[in-house]
Amino acid sequence: MSGNGSTQRPQDLVFTLYGEYLLHRDDPIWVGSLISLLQPFGLSEGAVRTVLSRMARKGWLDAHRLGKNAFYDLTLQGRHLLEEGQAKIFHPSWDTEWDGSWFLLSYSIPEDVRQLRDRLRDRLAWLGFGSLGNGLWISPHDVEERVTEISGMLGINQHLECFRATRVRQDNVSDLVEKCWNLPAIDARYIDFTGRWQREMDRCRAGVSSEDVTPEECFTLRFDLIHEFRVFPLEDPYLPRTLLPEDWHGDAARVLFQDLHDLLEGPADRYVDEILAVGPPAPGLPQKR
Repeated sequence: MSGNGSTQRPQDLVFTLYGEYLLHRDDPIWVGSLISLLQPFGLSEGAVRTVLSRMARKGWLDAHRLGKNAFYDLTLQGRHLLEEGQAKIFHPSWDTEWDGSWFLLSYSIPEDVRQLRDRLRDRLAWLGFGSLGNGLWISPHDVEERVTEISGMLGINQHLECFRATRVRQDNVSDLVEKCWNLPAIDARYIDFTGRWQREMDRCRAGVSSEDVTPEECFTLRFDLIHEFRVFPLEDPYLPRTLLPEDWHGDAARVLFQDLHDLLEGPADRYVDEILAVGPPAPGLPQKR
């Protein structure tokens, strides 16, 4: 199952590598180590150097030079993005208490800045909003602080109106959920994920301890596992459990993901340690605040 990254965008692969393996390492990473770690996923040396440079220009990575050697670490912006993603992956909010209230957001963004509208929609989906149509979005989550942060960052405060509301009709809330979110499609993807990765779990349960599944394979499997599972926070609004169907398969998928991730974690981290140990020492840098 490993090595399927060649069909993915190089930037997404770099984000997965940093988020899963490098996020909590203090030192900048030598470009040669990054090349070695990304090679199993179909990225050539030239492709890695190109995407790292682009991500540095976009403000996701900081580039450092020590003689002829280049090193990269996350900017505060990049670190914030990945930490937020990790929190959603490992701590879904299905069991958050819900008092039955809704957060409503209405926007009217001029056509000449429609790219801001597209960026807003992406961020609203990430926060778990569903669309009621005609620029009206709804969420059962307490997202006031995050919406304020996003609207300020995009400079669109004057184009938004936000409300807290309760639904007059409390019956048939499933009809409202069905209108705003395509839960059956998300549930089907959870079922598909579980079916495919259960076979890997069965193989690794015995193979990791006997090293029939090598540390390098643990690294690539764990990379592929997180790279695939990280899509769910982009699709799943993580609605409170009272709004989910009774036969929701997200729980089974998350348990399988967590169990396999834990099984692969030790050997995969040791493999990464070995790769990083080969490179030159990182430059001493002042601690970021």
